[in-house]
Amino acid sequence: MAFTPLYAQQSFKDFKKAQAESFKSYKDERDNAFEKYLKQEWKAFNEQKPTPLYEEPKPLNITPIAPQVQNPVGPKIYLQVKEDANESVIVEIKPQIIKQKALSFDFFGTKMSFELSESLKKSNFYPQNQSGITNFFSAAASSDYETLVADIQAAAKEMGLNDWGVYLLVTKISQTAASNSDNTNLLSWFLLNKLGYAVKIGLANGHTVLMHYAQKSIYATPRYSFGNKNYYVVANYAKGGVGRIFSYDQEYPNATKELDLSLEMLPRFAQNIQKKSLKFSLQGENYNVLFSYNKNLIDFMATYPQADYETFFNAPLERATLSDLSIAFKEYISGKKASNAINFVLHFVQSAFVYQQDNEQFSREKVMFAQETLYYDKSDCEDRAILFSSLVKEFFGINVVGVKYKDHMATALYIPLEGDSVSIKSKRFVVADPTYVNATLGMSMPKYKDKKPVEYIIVK
Repeated sequence: MAFTPLYAQQSFKDFKKAQAESFKSYKDERDNAFEKYLKQEWKAFNEQKPTPLYEEPKPLNITPIAPQVQNPVGPKIYLQVKEDANESVIVEIKPQIIKQKALSFDFFGTKMSFELSESLKKSNFYPQNQSGITNFFSAAASSDYETLVADIQAAAKEMGLNDWGVYLLVTKISQTAASNSDNTNLLSWFLLNKLGYAVKIGLANGHTVLMHYAQKSIYATPRYSFGNKNYYVVANYAKGGVGRIFSYDQEYPNATKELDLSLEMLPRFAQNIQKKSLKFSLQGENYNVLFSYNKNLIDFMATYPQADYETFFNAPLERATLSDLSIAFKEYISGKKASNAINFVLHFVQSAFVYQQDNEQFSREKVMFAQETLYYDKSDCEDRAILFSSLVKEFFGINVVGVKYKDHMATALYIPLEGDSVSIKSKRFVVADPTYVNATLGMSMPKYKDKKPVEYIIVK
């Protein structure tokens, strides 16, 4: 017992020495100050109520109108075949440095391998509280992490990944490397901060919570406010709330990138080419539209949370799919007057799919990219509006907007045609409703004829 105080003093000296060596081993000057900040007292943050996409539920059923005939107007259309640019050509991506104990996994059909240093592997969430998070950060910041970060950046550039793709890639790496979900979140947090993303870690019921900063709303996703910035728990999209968390205000220095869900360029995944045939009839004639698609791309899109509508309306179709569609439609509409050609595409979107609410099909609200709407047999109003606007833009070069009501979505085209219309910045856009079966250009559903839309979605 007489030696206990002396032993305690020596242990404390050893601890301080280890801490000092840890500071010296940090390769990034930001990490010393940030580790000290993490040790400060954290605050409680309350979950904000998620914002709904629609103010009112969408219709369960939509009654078709009797077949319509519209007088053909406008110049004759001669559709150009879209060339297949072979976007999805990557078979395998391997960072330059691959060792025997590398992390290897399949990422939407693409075989990937990354080096994970032994020192980074030792990072661990212990104890399961704020101190455990600081301990993880200290170990990770002292590790040989630079090669992994550089390889992630190189792979993301080569594959053309957007922010959501980078998030999924980092998550896959962390899940493969970590022993549990807490360490997965912490490793993702560390790597995303090093990649420049504004992410925070929090604690709820003794477990870690990873939050991403996003300027635009991410719907049906737990959200927390840090000053004037919103952070989202994207891992809990459509899975319910998290509740109160404990976290910190300050961001990791110079890590300011938001999670931008825009998909202006499709990622380049290995090819898993499949084909589909869409059949429909019009005025007694049967039509068949055959196209190919990359199933790996469909799987990637299926992971998407509910982003803003501009994200879905402005995402491109896969070039191979667009090429096949242009070949099919050229046979049916080349030489027709413009109104007839556009009405043909409108009727295709109206009739080639079964109408069904997202909650019935997916047990949640899910906005689909145009590529997904072609893949699935069932879809609802906004899915068809997104697909139709994409086809109109690609085939006819016409300005188109999404027209959103409280419980419905249609489109409107900037064309000189009589019929129902909306005014946008003193320009007249003619309504085209891809869900109102048999309706032609300029025909709104009776329910929406006199209703003012709540929002217009601009298609670039």
